[in-house]
Amino acid sequence: MPVNSLNSPTILAVDDSPVMQKTIQRTLEKHYRVILADNALDALSTIYHERIAVVLLDVSMPDIDGLEMCRTVRSLPQFEDLPIIMLTARDKAFDKVKGHLAGATEYLTKPFDGEQLLEIVGKYSHQHQPQPSSSGS
Repeated sequence: MPVNSLNSPTILAVDDSPVMQKTIQRTLEKHYRVILADNALDALSTIYHERIAVVLLDVSMPDIDGLEMCRTVRSLPQFEDLPIIMLTARDKAFDKVKGHLAGATEYLTKPFDGEQLLEIVGKYSHQHQPQPSSSGS
């Protein structure tokens, strides 16, 4: 049964693949509140309006890719500590370095199993206590 409680950490999964979105949602929904976005613009809007504990971010997306979105989020002071886990089928060392240089907290290679995803989300969702965004300062 999905968790909808606002007391549960909220995970934002950003992936343009409906299959990957469903996989992530099924894996996490018993433990977390999961919000899905299929592009970077919707994801950025969600980050501003929700208290996100962890972002799961696909590297390869149309228009604004995951690396660019990660750099954008990191450039905003209120989100500099937000855990961002890059999800990608690219597993070469160079790709991982690009992810970390963009500001990724962690890098998870597809395909991954549910236990890997739960472990990494659990590690970061409890470290990061989301703060409501301040709109007046």
